[in-house]
Amino acid sequence: MRHSAVVWDHRAATEIIKDLNGIDQFLLRNPKGASARVSLHGGQVTSWRNEHEEELLFTSSKAIFKPPKAMRGGIPICFPQFGNCGSLEQHGFARDKIWTVDDNPPPLHPNDSHGKSFIDLLLKPSEEDQKGWPHSFEFRLRVALATDGDLILISRVRNINSKPFSFSFAYHTYLSVSDICEVRIEGLETLDYLDNLCQRERFTEQGDAITFESEVDRVYLSSPNVIAVLDHEKKRTYVIRKEGLPDTVVWNPWEKKSKSMVDLGDEEYKQMVCVDGAAIEKPITLKPGKEWTGRLQLSVVPSSFCSEHLNL
Repeated sequence: MRHSAVVWDHRAATEIIKDLNGIDQFLLRNPKGASARVSLHGGQVTSWRNEHEEELLFTSSKAIFKPPKAMRGGIPICFPQFGNCGSLEQHGFARDKIWTVDDNPPPLHPNDSHGKSFIDLLLKPSEEDQKGWPHSFEFRLRVALATDGDLILISRVRNINSKPFSFSFAYHTYLSVSDICEVRIEGLETLDYLDNLCQRERFTEQGDAITFESEVDRVYLSSPNVIAVLDHEKKRTYVIRKEGLPDTVVWNPWEKKSKSMVDLGDEEYKQMVCVDGAAIEKPITLKPGKEWTGRLQLSVVPSSFCSEHLNL
């Protein structure tokens, strides 16, 4: 076989499968054997595996896979509201809806297509959505798997209304870790953050990195575009690169809260950490006809590779 002549066909690398509720999921593969799975339910990435078939995203063993309930794990899309800081349900409605395949999306930069397997999804508001949030929009989501195994999500929200609207947003990313007590997050030191455990009071991060000894629920403000999550036991590091997403959410429910959550096992907080690229403190305001783009790229590298190479 002449490998140099092979052209990677993103459609051939995408398989459609049904979940237990008969909802389409799209399985993306790359030539090295890495994969990602994306559901029409919520436009949610439900799995991301490396070339050794190791799962990199956490999903609760008690996750409820039945719309309109959002699934606990993967990467839920929080839009047009993050958390409960507004009139809508927790984290907005996008993660609860059934999205459609976008067969003819407006073009992205060629680098976002070349050599990647990907799927384009579309969400438009229903009449019911507009009763609670009276705005017209088109939300386009591309999920792509690169040849090196990186997972890329590109969200584009366009205002097709006659008046401006504002929204908050997050890629609520559940990373799978070996032991939360052995996890260290670099890139957020010295930043101000809003502590959701203290009525969103503002503090300044004092540590040289974030480590975990109890429940954490924070929104780090004006955060850098590259953040590293080090898993010491597995000697690997998740590298999070983001654009258009000024804030970073860090969350782990710890023991007490986990026991109160019906869709999370009592001890599962030890195997997960959420680190979200987000726009929360200053909501995005879109004028009529304008579009916002928020991009997330997730990589995994050996921990020995890390900080000095990432300019953290």
